[in-house]
Amino acid sequence: MRIGVNALFLQKPATGSGQHLFHLLKGLDAADKENSYTLLSPRFRRAYAMAVPPLTESERFRNVEVWSAVARFNENIEKLWWEQFGLLQACQKESIDLLHCPYFAAPLFSPYPTIVTIHDVIPLILREYRWRRQSHAYNWLVSQAARRARAIIAVSECSKQDIIRTLDIPAERIHVIGNAVDEDLRPTTDSWQISKVRSRYGIGPRYVLYFGGFDLRKNVFRLIHAYAGLPESLRKEYQLVVAGRLHLLGHPLYPDPRPLVQELGLDNQVMFTGQIREEDKAPLYSGCTLFVFPSLYEGFGIPVLEAMACGAPVITSNVSALPEVIGEAGCLIDPAEQDSITRAMSELLESPGKRAELSDRSRERARHFSWRQVAEQTVEVYRQVRAA
Repeated sequence: MRIGVNALFLQKPATGSGQHLFHLLKGLDAADKENSYTLLSPRFRRAYAMAVPPLTESERFRNVEVWSAVARFNENIEKLWWEQFGLLQACQKESIDLLHCPYFAAPLFSPYPTIVTIHDVIPLILREYRWRRQSHAYNWLVSQAARRARAIIAVSECSKQDIIRTLDIPAERIHVIGNAVDEDLRPTTDSWQISKVRSRYGIGPRYVLYFGGFDLRKNVFRLIHAYAGLPESLRKEYQLVVAGRLHLLGHPLYPDPRPLVQELGLDNQVMFTGQIREEDKAPLYSGCTLFVFPSLYEGFGIPVLEAMACGAPVITSNVSALPEVIGEAGCLIDPAEQDSITRAMSELLESPGKRAELSDRSRERARHFSWRQVAEQTVEVYRQVRAA
């Protein structure tokens, strides 16, 4: 079977969809020795470097670039043209048998059996994420395309239920296949390596870590308030490290959290690292005393799984898909209650034994998530759709 894959997000490797596709392809390379894959990539006016994973079965993985036919327009128009027209032209030229769109956008009228991976339906369930008129139109388009797809892959049971509720897609057409993390993400035991990474970002010897995005649903403002509520003795001993790239500052969905830190007088206790290099992630997770991720909504929650893979004791939210990811391996809090976050941090910071127990549970839990398993389950969906 010749499978076409929309490889747009290989041009955006730092995003969640980019990471998912990068590692899925590596898993398919290891797990699937029968099918061939054509990576269909748009070539937009603004050139982006592609992060194509090293593939041992490279003869079965071909990358095909297609030049944009609407280069005089902006990137949003180019992306829309690619998803609805350019991708289908490439499929026809390459004679593909099946099309996989690994993010929430597929051609509305596809003559090919199409599978869509939907990581979440945030724009359909969180009102503040659909504030632009253009967003309404785009959300309608991709929703209609998803309803026409032969199969949907959801990354969690929570996402599946949200898809059923918002898109009215029958449950039997939705396959739950979780995410995983890179096998290189494992506990760093070299204290010198951890110290080197701490020094690179100006981080102290003991710290509570948040690593993720900065849009409203990530709940960073409430985390900072919760940290401010800790006893002064704990704040003096444990720095709050807020890791990740601050971008789109000034956008209604991306308020800048730094003024809040100044307002609360926490300048010397809260550190913003900026973007973290990929090779620094494991030492950063491994060196933290606690990892706290109080998101209000996640379709899966990759940072939580990454932290667990590195043995970090984890505090996360008791809502959306996060309880599915963490299982019994961490501490669940109510992300809407500041005191709930503060209490959980305080209790674990004062209990080394409990932290050690959660660290062991984290590593064991993370072993249940592998990209090879994700790839094998994905190939089974390909087979079912092709046979239908």
